[in-house]
Amino acid sequence: MKKLENKVAIITGATSGMGLDTAKLFLSHGAKVVLTGRSQEKLDALQNELEGDFLLVKADAASLPDSKTLINQTIEKFGKIDILFLNAGIFKAAPAGQITEELFDNIYNINVKGPIFTVNEAVPHLNQGGTIIFNTSVSNVKGMPGVSVYGSSKAALRSAVRSFAAELAPRNIRVNAISPGPIETPIWSKTNLTEEQIGGFAEGVSGQVPLGRFGKGQEIANTVLFMASDDASYITGTEIPVDGGMAQV
Repeated sequence: MKKLENKVAIITGATSGMGLDTAKLFLSHGAKVVLTGRSQEKLDALQNELEGDFLLVKADAASLPDSKTLINQTIEKFGKIDILFLNAGIFKAAPAGQITEELFDNIYNINVKGPIFTVNEAVPHLNQGGTIIFNTSVSNVKGMPGVSVYGSSKAALRSAVRSFAAELAPRNIRVNAISPGPIETPIWSKTNLTEEQIGGFAEGVSGQVPLGRFGKGQEIANTVLFMASDDASYITGTEIPVDGGMAQV
């Protein structure tokens, strides 16, 4: 059974990792999917990798003009929006005493400002009964050294979920979040950490996961599919942890 037949979904940051896994799963369930990324080269490479009805849009998650272009191109192509998965984000670490304004602005522009303004642009075009899903993080509820800026950016999204859920409920638009724990994803190669630091961080984090391993992108995609489908028709304003029990036990 295809759970998203003829639904139009936008997935930001979809050229790799959790976003790409979700896009492929959505396409397999009959959705028309708009995928964004900052690299035209990576977008072009997806042309022959994806199957189904899709649109590739070059967009920087931190750019307000790009958010406007993304929504306009989606409406031009598909005429509506049913699902908005705000997946794009970055992870960078800095301990207290080494936090710079540049790092702060970079994280908040991509992780907070971009998603909120994408919602702002999309809301007038969202179908009644549509759904918005934010990608937060276990670090918005669990304190970890060096991630005060990143963790607080994800906590800001968790707060936005509650406000948007209350505001959009009269239109039967559901707003939720998924909260990944450590996931096997290319994001680790895009941090400001050395390979040695990444290895140490990964070892320390995985040791805090009761299931004893990193999660997989497909496990995130399966949860996003549930949240986007009618299976979750009575769920709004919440955050579903996909963290192997890391923040729960």
